[in-house]
Amino acid sequence: MENSDVFGSSTATPTWQYFLERMRHPSAADFVKGIKSFIVSFMNNTPDADRDSTAVQEFLGNMEAAFRSHSLWAGCSEEELESAGEGLEKYVMTKLFTRVFSAIPEDVEVDKQLHEKMALIQQFIRPENLDIKPTFQNETSWLLAQKELQKINMYKAPRDKLVCILNCCKVINNLLINASIAANEDHPGADEFLPVLIYVTIKANPPQLHSNLLYIQRYRRQNRLVAESAYFFTNMLSVESFIMNITAQALSMDESEFEKNVESARVLLYDLSESSDNVPSQTDQRIGHAPRTQAVEPEQPSNSWKHQGSTVSGQFSVDSSEMKSKNEESNLKDQLSLNKIPSISDLESRGATMLMKEVEVNHVFRDFPYLYSQAGDLTVSDVEGLLNNYKQLVFKYVCLAKGLGVGTPSPPLSDIQVQKNDQAEIVKESVNIGEGTANDEMHKDLSKLSAADLDEVSHFESENSESKLPEEPAVQTQV
Repeated sequence: MENSDVFGSSTATPTWQYFLERMRHPSAADFVKGIKSFIVSFMNNTPDADRDSTAVQEFLGNMEAAFRSHSLWAGCSEEELESAGEGLEKYVMTKLFTRVFSAIPEDVEVDKQLHEKMALIQQFIRPENLDIKPTFQNETSWLLAQKELQKINMYKAPRDKLVCILNCCKVINNLLINASIAANEDHPGADEFLPVLIYVTIKANPPQLHSNLLYIQRYRRQNRLVAESAYFFTNMLSVESFIMNITAQALSMDESEFEKNVESARVLLYDLSESSDNVPSQTDQRIGHAPRTQAVEPEQPSNSWKHQGSTVSGQFSVDSSEMKSKNEESNLKDQLSLNKIPSISDLESRGATMLMKEVEVNHVFRDFPYLYSQAGDLTVSDVEGLLNNYKQLVFKYVCLAKGLGVGTPSPPLSDIQVQKNDQAEIVKESVNIGEGTANDEMHKDLSKLSAADLDEVSHFESENSESKLPEEPAVQTQV
């Protein structure tokens, strides 16, 4: 396999369909029996992360070796053998997903702690806190990168989850390259890339990030986790370590300023949570029941972007006795009072957070012309400037509308066709995540293999077919 394009074979060949075709052949009966036997045996074992990972890696390796020596693959290209291996991994891990994903209580706890940290930090972090140069600051690209990362829980196969990370990183990488070329600067490296990835990840706050990274690390075939995908994945591991061990110094803040921002963010989030639940409550009630986040044991950073001091422990936990003190109560009341009159910036930030939670964000933007157009699709002279300004305007408009509580924002223009997404590389990778679309023909194919055994996978494929934002065709408004 060529390491330079770890997803290349999957792009060229529909791996899922190819795998099913081979497994339907009468001579593949032993393979089907062996796969089912492994799954049944595995599901009956007590969860053990290291043992489970080793068992899956060995099974996939042995099966792929058996494929190569079997008459079914006689004369097949390396690409076709690679497709069979990808299909095998996808099927096996889809069946084992509920058994191995986030199955260890310790992993569940880390997911919770990491999610709470990012939820707090995203309320006050700015690009300047991570020394991101203005040249590389582009909210439009960052929002797209966030959405790609947030798709990670839509899929079950390790490769599909890895593609979500890859797509996110490619958006950032393309942004940095284009910005450096425009500014006539040197080619950006890890010192420019990692801070932006940290910022995007915190803003996205993807669900169960820790469990997803461990899942990929344990169950993605090791001989395929190489080259570009390995580089981006390693960077994401570094991002997780950075966030888990984050300090005031890491964000270029004074200790007192950092603690104040964390506490303000905690109060704001709790206040928003109370408002969203439509539960009437008094200020003192909110203060008395402020949520608490336990201290987090640090993980050793791998290839960390910048040196960090000791682990934050007390900064993310609230002493209930202090919360009940009169001085603290007074300060929090003042803070809540200020929050009742949000600024334009506050509304935009709140709307952006709400927008990130949208399941089908493309429906929110469907009535905004040119948002997903390429520069070559326009006929005006200064298209680059026009397109960039327009995208910035649309995102700010929708974020503000969300912050004001407008359910379906009305577009400034109408009756214009929405163009395709200009992120071609994302389309290339994402199209393979849902390559086994669950149409009628697919259901027939699945039933031929084993209706009882593959029904869950067909449902999984159906879910995937509804979650491919970058590759969706252009949507036209009604004239």
